[in-house]
Amino acid sequence: MSDPVFSGLEPATVWAHFATLCSIPRQSKAEGALRDRIRQWADAKGLATTVDAAGNLLIRKPPAPGCEGAPGVVLQGHLDMVCQKNPESPHDFSRDPIRPLRQDDWLAADGTTLGADNGIGVALILSVLEDGSLLHGPIEALLTVDEEAGMGGAQGLEAGVLQGRLMLNLDTEEWGEFYIGCAGGLDVNVHCDGAEEHFPTDFEPWRIELHGLRGGHSGVDIHEERGNAIKLLVRVLRDLERLMPLRLAGLAGGSARNALPRDAVARVAVPLGRGAEIAATLASWEERLRTELKGVDEGVSLRLVQDDPGPVMSAEDQAVWLASLHAAPHGVHRRSLSVPGVVETSNNLGVVSLTPTEGSCNFMVRSLLDDAALALADEIVSLFSLSGTRAEPSGHYPGWAPQADSPLLALCRSVYQREFGAESHVQVIHAGLECGLIVAKYPDMQIVSFGPTIRGAHAPGERVEIASVGRVWHLLTAILAATAAGGAAPQ
Repeated sequence: MSDPVFSGLEPATVWAHFATLCSIPRQSKAEGALRDRIRQWADAKGLATTVDAAGNLLIRKPPAPGCEGAPGVVLQGHLDMVCQKNPESPHDFSRDPIRPLRQDDWLAADGTTLGADNGIGVALILSVLEDGSLLHGPIEALLTVDEEAGMGGAQGLEAGVLQGRLMLNLDTEEWGEFYIGCAGGLDVNVHCDGAEEHFPTDFEPWRIELHGLRGGHSGVDIHEERGNAIKLLVRVLRDLERLMPLRLAGLAGGSARNALPRDAVARVAVPLGRGAEIAATLASWEERLRTELKGVDEGVSLRLVQDDPGPVMSAEDQAVWLASLHAAPHGVHRRSLSVPGVVETSNNLGVVSLTPTEGSCNFMVRSLLDDAALALADEIVSLFSLSGTRAEPSGHYPGWAPQADSPLLALCRSVYQREFGAESHVQVIHAGLECGLIVAKYPDMQIVSFGPTIRGAHAPGERVEIASVGRVWHLLTAILAATAAGGAAPQ
């Protein structure tokens, strides 16, 4: 492990594997280089490996001596990461390694997401495969692809491939909690062709930039009511339309469907000499938005920058898009009546791209109830249908229904209490995990999810608590030993 930032961190093998993951780009749908590296590593250790048609990597490790009769355990995580960076960062996720930083008791990254989600989970799994001293039954490591961009790996996993009927998913982000259920969801993709017009005479071009929002995970952080850069900038543009003739040349915001949009930029044309008036209006809006988002996202800023002239959208296209985006839902739609404190249904307007010749946007809908997710998606489709704009639901994946009486959950909680002298907590998460897709294909699978403490996933500033990684390693190895001793036998 050559990177000094990892020096002295324990468990050393876990951090060494995470260092490898940081060194190899792993955008969603481009995990091949990392998957090949891991497969070569596993082959060199004599472990059986296969890559399925969806691109998932499956590695099998035989049981430890004396544990041949123990139940098989599937360890599951995903290889890809959400790729987000600060506007000033030159980082290229297609070729540059992640550069971790130590920040007191935390590990973060330099201006980008860290990839602790789910790189730490993968590193823990690889450490289990490597460690010859552990007690465990048969191990299957299922490392999926494309989790962050549509769960394509889990969608493509075939029934009958996995032999174990106990699964530990290592993709949650709060130490001391066991997750037994998650939201399902789907995307709504909107697209419409446009008709450009020439830059209007006696107008001048400007760029309006909205920055400074925190962003975050569109499931885990949605309840905090953080700002959505797209929605906020559309409000500003609608107000400017009331003050003066304004023509829209483009609007771009957000960069990932499952991340809260932190930045948005609009290119506009306004009558000559109105720049000072726009600047004053933006200053007023900045103050209003900081008051509105006080304590949540008060770093929001609006900036006016000179731009170059070019084609603009037709007035009709501009009216349709701005009105539709203004009316479109975002945020918490309903809170659960059966699981107190948990969001039931939400929606993230995550990405928009408007040009004079075409426009598109994406909504990611989540819900603990499949019918509720489909109903909200239908509402979005209906909204855009009013203007004849095509909106198509896609990629539906089921939620993971809680198994509160699972013997595996009981075993995990017992081991936690024994090893750490405290009670664990059982939770349902509003984020989407691959567990729902997997259990749909393996209905007799018992699944529990846990992991280290990660803050700010899906946004620059993502960080993982160093000590919690060691605690998860201790817990994981203790659970494997307990299953090898006959606990949590499949029902």
